[in-house]
Amino acid sequence: KLLIFGLFILGLGSCKQVDTNTQILEIRISAMEKKLEETYKPGLGEFMSGIQVHHSKLWFVGINNNWKLTDFELAEMREIFEDIQNYCADRPEIKDIGIIEPAFENMSQAIMRQNSKQFEDSFVELTVSCNTCHVATDHGYIVIKKPDSPQFSNQDFGVQ
Repeated sequence: KLLIFGLFILGLGSCKQVDTNTQILEIRISAMEKKLEETYKPGLGEFMSGIQVHHSKLWFVGINNNWKLTDFELAEMREIFEDIQNYCADRPEIKDIGIIEPAFENMSQAIMRQNSKQFEDSFVELTVSCNTCHVATDHGYIVIKKPDSPQFSNQDFGVQ
């Protein structure tokens, strides 16, 4: 009987330790959740501005037949679209984001083939896809176009 009583007392002590550890973990989880809520998360506008930069660069490297850099700029755009899906999933505007996929695929084919004519046609398709999505999401006042001049005078868009 004494052995059973001793084990019972020992069990109570370890239950109290488990309760304390659980409380500590709950406090830490709550603190981490609060930090996550307060962590900076780019808005959809910041992501779209990044896309606009790469869209412009894509045009200038493509017309200069810099296929390696063209592929890089397209990959950067795709990455931002993935980020939008991850970080802006609660935004109703992103429901139509798939509109861009066929244009991305056609642009990838043009780059892979290093075909200037196909690149130019695909760039137009990509731009139209952006504007189509803007219209579908009630942002038709945001109109993207083929850039007239490079934004970045400190970058050489030609083949190195």
